[in-house]
Amino acid sequence: MLACVDVAYRDHAAIAGCVLFRAWSDQFAADQVVTFEPPASPYRSGEFYLRELPPILAVLKRVKVQIETIIVDGYVWLNGDRMGLGAHLHSALGEKVPIVGVAKNPWRGGTSSQYPERRIIPVIRGSSTRPLYVTSVMMDVALAARLVESMHGSFRIPTLLAEVNRIVQSAH
Repeated sequence: MLACVDVAYRDHAAIAGCVLFRAWSDQFAADQVVTFEPPASPYRSGEFYLRELPPILAVLKRVKVQIETIIVDGYVWLNGDRMGLGAHLHSALGEKVPIVGVAKNPWRGGTSSQYPERRIIPVIRGSSTRPLYVTSVMMDVALAARLVESMHGSFRIPTLLAEVNRIVQSAH
């Protein structure tokens, strides 16, 4: 199974969601899991993972099938030099599961890297002129970019990434 994860915040809780699907091109989720966790730590620029990682780990613990790849809303690598949310998740999972990061905004530090495997690849989807920014670990980043580009949906954000975001935003 493949998994898209996302987190939303309320005053009283962090809501983590996971949408499971079988193929990159799937339009519909095979299953979904949602958790409500204690309030998250405050956002700190460049340390997004401190806020996002605990709820994501909590929702992944509730998944009962083997996950082949996890797609996160954010970066795996921050300009190749620093670990982003995806790299921290990869580490927390024992470096056993490939992670693909799909970020909506360019990293303010730039998009180049001295590590070719850690570079950021912009992906244009649908009729959008704004790219998504793809990074990965344990998967060739060029392959990850092609797979994100091939995900279902005619809009900038792939259908199942939008779905997990909708789930966490609408959870009470």
